[in-house]
Amino acid sequence: MEEKQHKRRVHYSGKYPKKFEEKYKEQNPEKYADTIAHVISKGSTPAGMHISIMVKEILDVLKIKPGEQGLDCTLGYGGHTRKMLEQLTGEAMVNSDCRNGQSSEITTSDEITESKNIGCIYGLDVDPIESAKTVERLRNAGFTEDVFKFRLTNFANIDQVAKEAGKFDFVLADLGVSSMQIDDPKRGFSYKIDGPLDLRLDPEHGESAAERLHNITRDEFVGMLVENSDEPYAEEIADKVFNLMKKGDPMDTTTALRSAIENALWKLPKEEKDQAIKKSCARVFQALRIDVNSEFEVLYSFLEKLPGILNPGARVAILTFHSGEDRLVKKAFKECKKAGLFSEISEDVIRPSAEECRVNPRSKSTKMRWAIKA
Repeated sequence: MEEKQHKRRVHYSGKYPKKFEEKYKEQNPEKYADTIAHVISKGSTPAGMHISIMVKEILDVLKIKPGEQGLDCTLGYGGHTRKMLEQLTGEAMVNSDCRNGQSSEITTSDEITESKNIGCIYGLDVDPIESAKTVERLRNAGFTEDVFKFRLTNFANIDQVAKEAGKFDFVLADLGVSSMQIDDPKRGFSYKIDGPLDLRLDPEHGESAAERLHNITRDEFVGMLVENSDEPYAEEIADKVFNLMKKGDPMDTTTALRSAIENALWKLPKEEKDQAIKKSCARVFQALRIDVNSEFEVLYSFLEKLPGILNPGARVAILTFHSGEDRLVKKAFKECKKAGLFSEISEDVIRPSAEECRVNPRSKSTKMRWAIKA
C-alpha cells in the first residue's frame, strides 16, 4: 500500500497571511478557535467564515418549540440553522463548542433521533460550493438527516419543498450574501480584492457579471444601477464602462470594474472623492449581483408563496440588507395582513444592537421584519 505523503501547509511572508488561500487558520474555525476568537474580538470577520447576525432577536421572534417543523431558506454558513436546531433538540443535547471538526455531543445523534417529537428543519441554498461544507459541519455536530434536511434549491421554490415536507411552523430568510462568498476572490463578490467578475451565488449556472455587462446596452446598465442600488453617478459610470469596452478593454475582473468606477468619478472634489468612490463601488457591485442572481424576482416569488407554506400561528423572520429588499418585504407583509393571511406583523424594523455592530461591522445595514400566520 502506497504511503500517503504529508502535505506541508502554506507558508507566507510577514506576521499575518495576506492571500485568501494562505489563511488556513481562519478557514478552519473548528480547529483554530483561539485564532477565530481573536479576529472577531477586533471587529473583523474571519476569512472563509460567516458570523450569524441577530441570532437572539431571531430566536425571540420564532419561539421555536420541540416537535415543530422549520425552514431556513438561506442556509449559508449554517449558524442560524444550528442555533434553531439546538432549540428543537435542546441545548444540552448538542454542545455547540466543537473542536477539530469532531462532534462534542453530550447525547449521541442516535439518541437524539430516537427522542420523540423533536421536529426538524429544512435548509435551502443555491450555492453548491459552500452548502456542501455547511452540511458536513452540521452532520459532524450530530444533526442527522432526521432532524436536519438539506435541499440544493433556490428559496423561490419553497412551494415545491412544502409539497415534500408539508407546511412549516417557523421560517427564516436571511437575504444577505455570506462572508465566505464575499471573501473568496474566485467568486468575484468584492471590489476590494482582484478576481473574476462573477458574482453568481450558483457559479455553475447562468451568466457571470462580466458576461452580463457584455450582453446589455449602456442604457440598460444605467437602469440597473438606479433600480437596484440608487446609484447617483449611474450615467457617468455607465459611460466610462461602456467606452472602455468599446475600445476593447475587457471588463472581466473586479479590479477592472473598480478602476472604471474610479476613473468615472475622478473629477469629484478631493475631499469627497475617496468616500464617493468607495460607496459607488459597493453600490455597483450590489446592483450587478442583484441582476445576475435575479434577486428581486426570487424575493417576489418567495413572498407570494410564503403564506401558503405556513401552518396557522407559524412565525416568519426575514433579514434584509438594503432598502429595495426591505420595501418589498414591508409591502408584502402589509398586504398579507390586510388580506387576513397574517394576524400580526412587525410595525417597525428590528436592528442589531450597537454591540453587535461593533463586533461584526457587516451587520450594520441589517433590518429584520417578522409576521405571524393567521
